[in-house]
Amino acid sequence: MVVKVLVVDDSGFFRRRVSEILSADPTIQVVGTATNGKEAIDQAIALKPDVITMDYEMPMMDGITAVRHIMQRCPTPVLMFSSLTHEGARVTLDALDAGAVDFLPKNFEDISRNPEKVKQMLCEKVHSISRSNRRSLFSAPAPAPVAAPAAPTSTAFGRPAPAAVARPAAAPVRAPAPSAHSPAPKRKAYKLVAIGTSTGGPVALQRVLTQLPANFPAPIVLIQHMPAAFTKAFAERLDKLCRISVKEAEDGDILRPGLALLAPGGKQMMVDGRGAIKILPGDERLNYKPCVDITFGSAAKSYGDKVLAVVLTGMGADGREGARLLKQGGSAIWAQDEASCVIYGMPMAIVKAELADAIYSLDDIGRHLVEACL
Repeated sequence: MVVKVLVVDDSGFFRRRVSEILSADPTIQVVGTATNGKEAIDQAIALKPDVITMDYEMPMMDGITAVRHIMQRCPTPVLMFSSLTHEGARVTLDALDAGAVDFLPKNFEDISRNPEKVKQMLCEKVHSISRSNRRSLFSAPAPAPVAAPAAPTSTAFGRPAPAAVARPAAAPVRAPAPSAHSPAPKRKAYKLVAIGTSTGGPVALQRVLTQLPANFPAPIVLIQHMPAAFTKAFAERLDKLCRISVKEAEDGDILRPGLALLAPGGKQMMVDGRGAIKILPGDERLNYKPCVDITFGSAAKSYGDKVLAVVLTGMGADGREGARLLKQGGSAIWAQDEASCVIYGMPMAIVKAELADAIYSLDDIGRHLVEACL
């Protein structure tokens, strides 16, 4: 089946190159182009593409605003192009909140230097998000970040003291019906909660973590497939949204209750039995940096049956083998259900391997984490 694509970018060069790359794939058809967000909305309504590629910085109407309008009027999977900068990361996360499914770095040098690699990556992304769950595009957006105070109190190490961070008194949580897949979890003294995810993960993690109270008793590690330039900005965003604390993990960080540590992009994160984080260089032989299997595997070795692992939306099967090790040690494995996933790949791999102790809707997972751990 041919995937119909609308290409949106104010750069004539980039529109042409993206269109040429996609058109070279016989299973992809570029049905139109647009030079700004307003044109993108009109073309999306008129052409009904399967996928839209979208730049974020354009005249008349920017890409994020266009994505919001498209999701309201004709929900369509959107692939954002972004710069590999802190600001580019912030804008891309805003676009994902607005409803975009995934993103790719916008790097003109790579297009000219590695055309085959760029072609393969772009076409794979287009095909994968064309199969995304369109019902998930109707989901309520994540809550807006809460601003921190202008002059926080500092500790002796020059870092903001925890009490100085303004956090929401209560997270906006819908009251979903009980999950049709699995019963409510049994309470257990878990030493670690480990959450792995990929495509659709940034918004999914926000939905889960904003439901956790500040006194959540278990340490948390997060493994999100994401470039190195993005994870710090994402951790900062989560920290502002959540009542728990969130930071990008650093080598030597210590696990503690109420703290979520996000694996840095381009590297691997492991945990040891003393509760210390070890950050290792990304191995080129591994497809994912960070890799869910690596972190899950180290947790299985260090904590035996005291881990609660959760696999959320994402392409591929990363996390399955790590979950297998956790399961062998007696730990619990949860998977997100198909209906609430953007991409039902990673959770499906867990379910098909018969490793899932429970299957929950995204809106149930945060509530069930509280029930299981408090």
